[in-house]
Amino acid sequence: MTSNIRVRFAPSPTGYLHIGGARTALFNWLCARHHGGTFILRVEDTDKSRNTEEAAAAIYDGLRWLGLDWNEGPHVGGDFGPYFQSQRDEIYARHLQRLQDAGKVYEDGGAIRFRSPREHVRVDDIVCGSIDFDLTNPETHPDMTVRRPDGSWIFHFVNVVDDIEMKISHVIRGEDHLSNTPKHIELYRALGAEPPRFAHIPLILNKDGSKMSKRDVGASLNTYVDDGFLPEAVCNYIALLGWSPKDNREKLPLEEMISLFELEKINRKAASFDLEKCTWLNGEYAREVTGERFYELARKALVRGGIDLAQFSDEYVHAALDTCVGKFRIFAELPSYCGFYFRDDFPYAEEGVAKHFTSENKPRLVALREAFAALSSFDATTLETTLKATATQLGIKAGPLVHPTRLAVTGSNAGPSLYHLLEVLDKEKVLARIDRALVTIS
Repeated sequence: MTSNIRVRFAPSPTGYLHIGGARTALFNWLCARHHGGTFILRVEDTDKSRNTEEAAAAIYDGLRWLGLDWNEGPHVGGDFGPYFQSQRDEIYARHLQRLQDAGKVYEDGGAIRFRSPREHVRVDDIVCGSIDFDLTNPETHPDMTVRRPDGSWIFHFVNVVDDIEMKISHVIRGEDHLSNTPKHIELYRALGAEPPRFAHIPLILNKDGSKMSKRDVGASLNTYVDDGFLPEAVCNYIALLGWSPKDNREKLPLEEMISLFELEKINRKAASFDLEKCTWLNGEYAREVTGERFYELARKALVRGGIDLAQFSDEYVHAALDTCVGKFRIFAELPSYCGFYFRDDFPYAEEGVAKHFTSENKPRLVALREAFAALSSFDATTLETTLKATATQLGIKAGPLVHPTRLAVTGSNAGPSLYHLLEVLDKEKVLARIDRALVTIS
């Protein structure tokens, strides 16, 4: 492949950025970065009835969140603009005039149609291989419209003109566009241009084999942003939807993906989307997030989960969050995992109440409360020693004390390390919560 690679991502701003669109953008970006080429963002906004500024902003924000910077396009500029189709009318009119002068289009009821040469068109696709399309039958392949009676442009025409004008070397897009490609090649030839190389990437399917639609869970990139996924994890996961470095690794940093990515390694078979696997992979990345980035992401997740952090000191919030590192998969899990640090009126898990808030455990919890109350130091090591010593005095193992204590101070049967969370809550709050629990045990 030549080093003069120019690829483009050309979304229509009609809604949020779909995960399939994000993967198309990523594959184009990886191809450009791997070859030292140019990644172009072009906005196909000719459908004025459906396009919105909000949808365009969602595309920009989504690409930026993923870390996919573009070399040319909106907010960046470039030598081949404008990068909005709605601003390129004069360019399209000029190319249409060339077709008219050559007798390759005709009027039909106010519309302008392209006169097909009626031939076999071979598409040599990098992913799909060589495919012969028979366009000789006007019944199955009628002459396509390039301009509507109202003067608006058809996607096929402006798409080809833009790729010619922007000197696109490789068109990397979804396999659902493969059937359009022979028509596009006819237009390239009619305009005297060499077609780019094509690479049609496999569709993304749901686990049941159905095509992933905009309504399916996990289809919107906004889902990942809102639920506290990490962009590097999402990039990693969607890169492996149809592409593989052939060494069976599932965790690949972006820089390594750039060095390994080749269009020839894209799988021909449709990719199966699994949100649970993406969530698992995110957990692997989340374990590595530390420092201020960790606290910032965690704080956002807690606030989004309805927790008011303003009444707590940074020191307390950080100490609480430190007990959660490596214990969750996505940041959206944090409010339920550690929300007990920030509220005293939490409910108790029903199954825990039945199992641990028993008449047998009540005097044990009272004894532990008295032992905790007598402590002058409330650090994790001392707390662990005290609980185990109390269990020994009661002639029981530690478990019958650990579980009701955790339930009393957190409302849950699982969570951060008990002794560390007790230290963070501190003595006064721990004793108050044990007292609250004791009242409920008959």
